[in-house]
Parts: sequence; structure tokens; C-alpha cells
Amino acid sequence: MCSSGKVKHFGKSLNVKSKTDSIDARIIAQLGAERQLSAWQPPAPVFKALRELTRHCTDLKKERTVLLNRLSALLSAHEPLAFVVKSHKQVIKKFDAEIAKCEAQVKAVLQQEEWLQEKVNKLLSIKGMGLMSLAIVLAETQGFALINNAKQLTSYAGFDVVERESGTSVRGKTRISKKGNGRIRAALYFPALVASRHNVALRAVYQRINAGKESKMVGVVSLQRKLLLLVYSMWKNDTLFQETPSGDQERKPLLRHKDDVFENKVGRPTGLPTLDELPSDLSSEALLRHDNLRIIPPKFT
Repeated sequence: MCSSGKVKHFGKSLNVKSKTDSIDARIIAQLGAERQLSAWQPPAPVFKALRELTRHCTDLKKERTVLLNRLSALLSAHEPLAFVVKSHKQVIKKFDAEIAKCEAQVKAVLQQEEWLQEKVNKLLSIKGMGLMSLAIVLAETQGFALINNAKQLTSYAGFDVVERESGTSVRGKTRISKKGNGRIRAALYFPALVASRHNVALRAVYQRINAGKESKMVGVVSLQRKLLLLVYSMWKNDTLFQETPSGDQERKPLLRHKDDVFENKVGRPTGLPTLDELPSDLSSEALLRHDNLRIIPPKFT
């Protein structure tokens, strides 16, 4: 299995300037003959279902955000038509219902396998890591089945550092490559923000990296990478998260069965948000409570 970008650059290395079906076939055949490419392996059924559900849920949330932005713009206009406002609210409510159903299916998949549920319980002991964020990471990596080491995982998610320098004249800005799975990076953004405030160990790292810097994004990206590697290490070693080396206190499972319902027991301080709980820049509840065509500002708790 090989990405299209690698095939394209391989053709450029052969100084091939034209592009036709026959030329492309010859380049692909030559690449397969010269390089030792790994064969594609289908994902396990549980991770295949998890990937389809999490991607569908992400798409629904994006469409919902578009509608919320439209509704906000509509309410800011002069005397918007009441029918159009009501129609937007009804569609948003439908999206909310579908998103809730999709998230329920994700939880149902996670409880199908006992071993998977136990691992998820341990991974959710990380302060700031929400259930949907974790589900996306596991779905996109197939439970780290094809990951051999932390460096490979970093590159797969696009967190590997890219440098550009030559002698003393060229000193490019160091950045991450972003040539990887963008869904993983997106899923870890809000958990990194939460961890920078509420996770004692990661907060210290965040403050150290951002010391003296105007932009705090460097620290956020660093925490995204550290969270990913932390999840990978805990998954492989089957351990709980401990903020301090002496943290031997017993932790209750965060996910459990009760009357055949998959529940999320809050094992973190009350009010600590996760990716699934953080409010958006524009609260949908505030928009849906709109009365007499006046905007009610969102309330953040």
C-alpha cells in the first residue's frame, strides 16, 4: 500500500514529465518492483465500524456548525423572516438528534468487546480526554494495530517536526508537517486546551513551552502530540493515567454497564469540560432559545 503523493514524487524522481494512463501504470509497476511495500490489511470489524461512525458524527457536527453560523447571521440581519428562522431551528434540532444517535452507536460499539471497554476505561482516566475524542483516535489508528513505535505514530498523525535550513542564509521556521491524519489532530485540539488548564503534569509542560512566547499555539500543538503518545503508551502497557508517581489511589471505571445502557461516569472534577462538553463559539442553545427575533447571548458554564 502506498499513498498517491509518494507515487507522484517517485515519478518526478524518474524525470517523467508527461502524464497518461500508460505512463502512470508503468510508474506504479516500477515502484512496486523496486520498493518493499507493505500489503494492505483490512481493519478489525470493531474499528471499521468505529471509524465509519466517528467520521459520520464529525460530518454531522460540521454541517450543524454551518447552520448555526447561518442562523446567527440571520438573527443579526434587519427584521429576518420568522419562517426562515424557525426552519433553521428545526433543522438544527434534527441534526442534534442525529448526532446524539450517532454518539450512542459509538458507545454501543465500544461496549461490544469487554477487553476494549476495559482499555477505554483506563484511557479516560486522562484529564481532558473525552470519549468521542478517544474513539476517533482509536478508530483512525485501528487500535494502534499497525503502529510499531512512537515516532511512526507521530508521523502518521502529522505531528512530526519539519526543519528548513541551509548554512547561515536559510533559517526557515520550524513547524509540524501536517502530512498525516488530520482527523486525529482535530480530535485532540480541545482535549489539549482542557489539559493545559486542568491536567497538572501537562499544564507544566504547556507553561514551560509557552514561556515568553506571544502565540500559545506552539504549546497547544505540543500537548496534542503528548496526549497522542500518552494514549498510545497507556494502550500498549494497559495502565492507568497517574499525574504523580505516587498516585496509587484507586480509580473507579469511567464507563460501565447499567441496565444495558452505556454510561459515562464523570471521574474528573465537576465542571471540567471535555471535547464533548465544551461549548462552541456560538451556543446552539442560545440560538434556539431566541425569542421575538432578539439574540440571547450564549452562556458558558
